[in-house]
Amino acid sequence: MQSDAAAIQEFSQRIAKEAGHLMVERLKAGAESLATRYKASGSELVTQVDEDVDALISLAIQEAFAGHRILAEESAPDTQGLSQIQEPLWILDPIDGTVNYAHDHSHSAVSIAWACQGKVLSAVVYNPFTDEMFTALKGQGAYLNGRAIEPSGVSEMKRALFATGFPYQKDNLAPLMERMSVMLSNCADLRRAGSAALDICWVAMGRLDIYYENLSVWDFAAAQLIAREAGAVYGHFKEIPPGVNPEFHDRHILVANSQAMFDRAHAMLSACPAG
Repeated sequence: MQSDAAAIQEFSQRIAKEAGHLMVERLKAGAESLATRYKASGSELVTQVDEDVDALISLAIQEAFAGHRILAEESAPDTQGLSQIQEPLWILDPIDGTVNYAHDHSHSAVSIAWACQGKVLSAVVYNPFTDEMFTALKGQGAYLNGRAIEPSGVSEMKRALFATGFPYQKDNLAPLMERMSVMLSNCADLRRAGSAALDICWVAMGRLDIYYENLSVWDFAAAQLIAREAGAVYGHFKEIPPGVNPEFHDRHILVANSQAMFDRAHAMLSACPAG
């Protein structure tokens, strides 16, 4: 299985580079090449490049790894039964940070995770605008452009820099605002950068100290392995429903640079209302 994961990792890095090149070139081509629209909810932005990158990666996987299942945000977003899937599974976010991308902010990434028997074993998160590639193989550490990474040594909550995000739907912001208020009152400052995958990777390598949010599985599948392998603590600040695989649970995600910081953040966030 480890040899399979190593081959998957090599492939993932290569295809992430190709996808990233497409992102950069299409952005350079101007607004017409982006062809932005909104999904059925009417609030979630998507571009033609999201769909084209999704197709590029998915086709490459189908050709190289016939029989593997693919869960991709744009082409196959059905997450029913995800926790029970045991066969090889790819979890893709073609562009994590689409709003940033569409507004020419250089903070978005390709996210590629590979799981087998319910565990993520290989992860790649690549920001083509900074040429930063975060990688991890389960049990082998985490890396940024081939160099080992680890979380920050910040140990006081009042010195911690934390990050979070907000949903596209704005009809239930009250509990989110309460959580943010509690964290901001106890931490040094807040960053809202707009890419969950990169935020989690930034905790893994020390640019951030804490991160929390409700997400979709393609947002965090790769980044959570990178965080764990770097030595960060990854978990949830509310109870996980019975029968749900913690690696795929997308609500109340919490990542911190150490167990002590995780415990402090967990105590504050778990005391806030659910939402």
